Amino acid sequence: IEARVMGDITMNHIVPVATHYQSQLAKNVQNMRQIFPTEKAEKLCARNMKLIEEIAERTQKIETGVEELVNARKVANKIECEREKAIAYHDTVEPKMKDIRYQIDKLELIVADELWTLPKYRELLFIR
Repeated sequence: IEARVMGDITMNHIVPVATHYQSQLAKNVQNMRQIFPTEKAEKLCARNMKLIEEIAERTQKIETGVEELVNARKVANKIECEREKAIAYHDTVEPKMKDIRYQIDKLELIVADELWTLPKYRELLFIR
């Protein structure tokens, strides 16, 4: 996948879906806190609270990663020698893409299937 496309898909599809799911989890936590006594609500909401925090941390890393990816591309694209540009892409752009992809793969495992707008990796394995 091309770096620019990856940034666009990430910011226009992945992050919004993840934060939407995060909002659903937060609403669930709020509702549970209204229904149950504090101690019981905290116990029942522990998993969702952990997921809310993980989504926040991963989306923040993704947003930072996309910004760094854009900057790395700008630097690499200014290089006139094609060989040197290719080396710059290999050494600076591709690692940023790999870091973003890692975070996306982790979010894919968290976000509910019905909300994830792209095919999940496990679904791609069984497409005929």
